[in-house]
Amino acid sequence: MPAFLFPVPYSLFPPFIISLRMPSPPPPNPEVEFEGDYRPSTGTHLDPANVRVEPADLAYLAQIADALNTTLDLQTLLNRTSELVRAIIPYRIFAIFLLNDRTHELRMRFQIGHTPEAERMRFPIGKGIIGQVALTRQAMMINDVATEPNYIAANPDVRSELAVPLIAKNRLIGVMDIESEQPNYFREEHLHLLILTASRIAQAIENARLYSRVSRQARTLAVLNEIAIELTSILELDPLLERVGQLLRRLIDYQMFTIMLLDEKGEVLITRYAWRFGYTHAPRRRIPISNGLVGAAVREWRVVNVPDVRRDPRYLEMNPETRSELIVPLFYKGRVIGVLDLEHTRSGYFNEEHERMLTTLAAQIAIAIENARLYQAVRRQERQLEKDIAMAREVQLRLLPSQPPQHSNVDIAVRFLPARTIGGDLYDFLEYGSTESAIVLGDVSGKAAPAALFAALVSGIMRSAAIQRLSPAQMLGQLNDALQERKLDSQYVTMLYAVWNDDDRCLQVSNSGAVQPIMCRNGQSTVIKAEGFPLGMFPDVAYDEHRIETQPGDAIILVSDGILDAENENDEMYGDERLASTLCGHRQMSAADIAEAILADVSRFQDGADRFDDETIIVLKVR
Repeated sequence: MPAFLFPVPYSLFPPFIISLRMPSPPPPNPEVEFEGDYRPSTGTHLDPANVRVEPADLAYLAQIADALNTTLDLQTLLNRTSELVRAIIPYRIFAIFLLNDRTHELRMRFQIGHTPEAERMRFPIGKGIIGQVALTRQAMMINDVATEPNYIAANPDVRSELAVPLIAKNRLIGVMDIESEQPNYFREEHLHLLILTASRIAQAIENARLYSRVSRQARTLAVLNEIAIELTSILELDPLLERVGQLLRRLIDYQMFTIMLLDEKGEVLITRYAWRFGYTHAPRRRIPISNGLVGAAVREWRVVNVPDVRRDPRYLEMNPETRSELIVPLFYKGRVIGVLDLEHTRSGYFNEEHERMLTTLAAQIAIAIENARLYQAVRRQERQLEKDIAMAREVQLRLLPSQPPQHSNVDIAVRFLPARTIGGDLYDFLEYGSTESAIVLGDVSGKAAPAALFAALVSGIMRSAAIQRLSPAQMLGQLNDALQERKLDSQYVTMLYAVWNDDDRCLQVSNSGAVQPIMCRNGQSTVIKAEGFPLGMFPDVAYDEHRIETQPGDAIILVSDGILDAENENDEMYGDERLASTLCGHRQMSAADIAEAILADVSRFQDGADRFDDETIIVLKVR
């Protein structure tokens, strides 16, 4: 049993004795089990399972643990590892290779002294010295690499090499490698020390990788949450799709990206947004779901991840630079509405983590897309509705008389302000002859288009009956019967129907639930006590009729409830007392000026508050 006295040239580690026992390697026997993390060697090099750890070794291992257990940052850990190894084995060329579990390749994760070309190299398991150590899990010391047939010459100046596997919990995670430009540079004690170092470094690296993975996942979840929140606030489809492409680059460094949405029949995918190498790509493509990788994702309802599109017969070449492609379907309420299509020029670029991130985010993207589509549909309907309402408004205004009737003994004026684009108030003037006119003021239940349509129905019935020159009470009774025949749920009309006789200056009034008229004579106001049931609510209703003998200077006002119920910011209503006061205060004016004065006073009272009901005023000023 040879023994070596080996001084450690590093202030952290005092000199100690390392003992090695070097028996001839046993033949392979699958029935024999060995202690430790390493498999037995079948070659001629040192078997790590045969390394005997002396008490001095334990002190060294404890100091390694102290140096490595103070950080979970992988880069810091690898850097400290290189310093620890340099302290016991002077080197110029050093590298730590970590295993990619998906590709089964070893790539250089940390290096000193290697060229950039060598750093980019990948070593499959079993290829080269690094791959051989990974395959056999056996440390190797090569005194002259020129005699090793498995050696890959990454550096033509290298002459000797020392490589040990990194194993944590019986799982290979990588290889630690030292090279020298001198032949026979490494000795057995170097190999022994490197094996001891690797036995502790492997678990520390695995812990750091796990911590890095968990931290990365936490950051990814935070980014996913931010993206989901932001996407819900965008309601325009094109800006939404563009923002999706921008936000995804925070998660995946793709080079080409496309969002394709299914047509209404669900048979064709249509490109709605495309991004190529930093620029938005304009052309829109249409791909039947029976074709291509994107079609496969829709048909099969699953993620499609192709490491090399050149080897997949389903691929439809759109970009000759593409090598790997990842397609994620967008699901909404149990159906596919489209796909996210990511491409890269590197083969095997997209991994399972990319799939998980995109699958998680795809649900939020699908909801945001459907919300934007719904918003667009609502906007289209709103624009169409606005056009329809504008036309209905024009029709309504054409149905209303443009001018009040002209008589010798009375001045009549009207003002109408709808609460919305179109309103439920109606007014009309019907000729009963050269000296008589019917004055109508009604209010249909409800607002906007339904109320305006019902008002048009009432107006049509009333004008048809006007040729009979019915009295106010008779007209209201006939209107009520007609509406009973055409009864609509929750629809009724309140109406003042009055007939002015210019010869005797007399006003006959009947009321079906509307605001009672107010008359001002000699500065004193009087409410005309006319009452009755609204039209269309009850059958066989008889209405009262009031005859008012007027005098010169009298002012009579008919208003809808929108005037009396107008509110200010204190929720106070305008009311009939204020209306009567305003009427009498302006009784000397013309009918038109009185109407304007009342509307102005109502506006001042409201002080900018929104009008919630139509406002209609008809003023009669007796000459």
